[in-house]
Amino acid sequence: MKYVYFFGGDNTEGKASLRDLLGGKGANLAEMARMGIPVPPGFTIIADVCSIYRSNNKSYPEEIKAQVGEVLERLEKIFGAKFGNAENPLLVSVRSGARVSMPGMMDTILNLGLNDASVCGLAKQTGDERFAYQSYQRLIEMYGNVTMGIDRSTLEEVISRRKREKGITLDIELTVEDLKEIVDGLKAKIKEVTSSEFPQDTEQQLWEAISAVFESWNTPRAVDYRNINKIPNDWGTAVNVQAMVFGNMGSDSGTGVLFSRNPGTGEKGLFGEFLLNAQGEDVVAGTRTPQNIKELARALPECYQELDNISYKLEQHFMDMQDIEFTIQKGKLWILQTRIGKRTAQAAIKIAVDMTEERLIQRTQALQRIDPGQIEQVLHATLDPSAQKEVIARGLPASPGTASGKILFDPDEVVELSKENGDFILVRAETSADDVRGINAAQGVLTTRGGVTSHAAVVARGMGRCCIVGCSDIHIDWGKEQFVASNRIFTKGDIITLDGSTGEVLVGKVPTIPPQLGGEFAELMVWEDLTKRLGVMANADNAADAKLARSFGAEGIGLCRTEHMFFQADRIDHFRKVILAEGKEEKEEALAGILPLQKVDFSDIFREMEGLPVTIRLLDPPLHEFLPSPYDKEQLESLANRLNMPFRRLEEKVLQLREFNPMLGNRGCRLGITSPEVYKTQVRAIMEAAYELIGQGVSVFPEIMLPLIAHVEELKLLKELVLDTCERVRQERQATETIYRLGVMIELPRAALIADELAKLVDFFSFGTNDLTQTTFGISRDDGGAFLPLYLEKGIFTSDPFASLDETGVAQLIKMGFDRGRKANPELKVGICGEHGGEPKSIKFFHQVGLDYVSCSPYRVPVARLAASQAALRKVA
Repeated sequence: MKYVYFFGGDNTEGKASLRDLLGGKGANLAEMARMGIPVPPGFTIIADVCSIYRSNNKSYPEEIKAQVGEVLERLEKIFGAKFGNAENPLLVSVRSGARVSMPGMMDTILNLGLNDASVCGLAKQTGDERFAYQSYQRLIEMYGNVTMGIDRSTLEEVISRRKREKGITLDIELTVEDLKEIVDGLKAKIKEVTSSEFPQDTEQQLWEAISAVFESWNTPRAVDYRNINKIPNDWGTAVNVQAMVFGNMGSDSGTGVLFSRNPGTGEKGLFGEFLLNAQGEDVVAGTRTPQNIKELARALPECYQELDNISYKLEQHFMDMQDIEFTIQKGKLWILQTRIGKRTAQAAIKIAVDMTEERLIQRTQALQRIDPGQIEQVLHATLDPSAQKEVIARGLPASPGTASGKILFDPDEVVELSKENGDFILVRAETSADDVRGINAAQGVLTTRGGVTSHAAVVARGMGRCCIVGCSDIHIDWGKEQFVASNRIFTKGDIITLDGSTGEVLVGKVPTIPPQLGGEFAELMVWEDLTKRLGVMANADNAADAKLARSFGAEGIGLCRTEHMFFQADRIDHFRKVILAEGKEEKEEALAGILPLQKVDFSDIFREMEGLPVTIRLLDPPLHEFLPSPYDKEQLESLANRLNMPFRRLEEKVLQLREFNPMLGNRGCRLGITSPEVYKTQVRAIMEAAYELIGQGVSVFPEIMLPLIAHVEELKLLKELVLDTCERVRQERQATETIYRLGVMIELPRAALIADELAKLVDFFSFGTNDLTQTTFGISRDDGGAFLPLYLEKGIFTSDPFASLDETGVAQLIKMGFDRGRKANPELKVGICGEHGGEPKSIKFFHQVGLDYVSCSPYRVPVARLAASQAALRKVA
């Protein structure tokens, strides 16, 4: 079997289509070499070797070692140098390369092949002793950290100590003698910490570096990143070994990262940064603040023009925005990597639409380019331009949007505190790959160093987090957990606001305004609706949410939860009177106060959704949820006084209504049977509101939904109640037409099993996937947090079943219910109204099954529209 693929000039063996085998980096390096792009030659060890290494007791079969030796000889012939040779050394880098980009999550080692002998040969060969020892110092530092497991700060202290002794602050101020002292100091530190010498055997260096990269696939940061981005853990990473080119050989050398379009806004044109006299890791690590890529046109104009041409060529070839790493060695440009660039949602939409208009891609390709999960980012607010703002610092706007929250300096603390709800801003000097969980948990990220292509910027953009980098106006005191800006002290827990579009850091929480959606976003939504088959409705319990949902393109309300109306502070006591009423007369009197309130609610929603269906679920939760705890004496006394009710009577009633397992108790349709007057009042309010609006010329389409049906006799009884009440209202209003539809919510396994019986009696089904998941698994959403994380960690569950539909269990009940229901009633409308209605992977399944619609929260409506469009396009493909 072939485990190693060479790339470089006419001898290139790989290509872009071998991404799964070579990883994204290796495949693209091979493709660029085939295109004639100046790529330093090298070779790729395929991703399969990652699992071979792990399963083979962390060793390699001789076949693999032989193939590496063979391609290394080819590399030596091209460069006329020999790996490990003392007089004329060939140096290489070792980098990771998964099939999808995981920026900064895995390890890299540069300058392999240097030792105490070859560093002298490199100095003689280049005529630059300082460059040679700086390269050796970097190798020892990276090798000690990545391969030998020494904390980076421990090694950096060796360098910092020398600077302090010399009274200098910048690396460039270090002399050759300083660098020699640092090299000796780093080797001594490695010996002290590990009891092992830094290896002088360059073959040992190479294989230990390769192993370290394979090992980095399973570091906590890499695993966290894969979990966050839903990347399979069994893919493994390829390893790329590439001849070194050097950006740290003087003022005509440098390194940088650029994007062919702005990854924050999508604007066309080069966007990026570079550093002169530096190596690549200096840019992406964020330890130095680099220059804007436009400045390269003045510093090295020929290189800039060539870079511009190559950027255009690569974008045309790969038909997408490119993220390019480059090095300039003595005026010669080399491209080290290209990949599809990570971008914000705003940029993704603009790039997709612009590339369609440029005829680079088709509309169908544009729709599939955008991650539905990103869409929600563009739907949220921006800072109110009329609000008072106090700017305390300015940095580089690395990822747009706004974020307000409490200052925290520790990414692990952000993760822990965010579990208890709350918004936090992660403040760091610069971020590292180990901070990825903290970045994901934070609302925004602020760093004092780094540029717009640094680790913090790239990861934050990919996660949709607001981010400001290179904010040197801020000075952090780590010991006191505070920073100083504009002569003011800001301490852990203080609230600040980030404006990721301008780079401004502001005091306190600044007011925001709703997003202005139009332009490319509106055009993309039109393309989606021309493509998708699934309808997309919204879960909305009030007129404001209904209006918002309609503005996002909802085709109706798929779930209006009436209990949320009762929980409002000015109404809950009215409903409590109903629950606590003794005797028919007292209950009817209490319900008479509820009827006009519900009627207004329904009327407002119908008006907002004029011409579209509104599905109203009758009361679902158990009655005790509307009452205080029987053990909260203070709350009970207050309620007794407000209702003018004896305390003992109230206490007894509350205790009487308590249930050991309310999830499976007197709730849903069971309430309609045990307290039919409640359902009658709700149905009357719905129909009276509807007929009044029809009389005013408003087009209304009410749909009445019965929750938690488990038996056909329940449905028969409640259908009679609904029909009788609707008919009474119709006659009272002297209306000529029946305007409502009746349906059931399928949220119990038994309901799915008897779907054929139920379907004959109703007009529609709506699968309530939240409760259906609970009752299928026997897991409470409220209590599952005690063990679900462990289940995910151990691989018992591949994803949270409440977040992404369980396709082997719950989904099969949905398919069964759909098939049986539709067979019994071919005109049956079928949809879903759980949170899965806004989850892209679940939507793909709903499309495949043949459902008519999904319903989700208003902010997920555009997400669902795009996911439904992509599901339809995949089926066509």
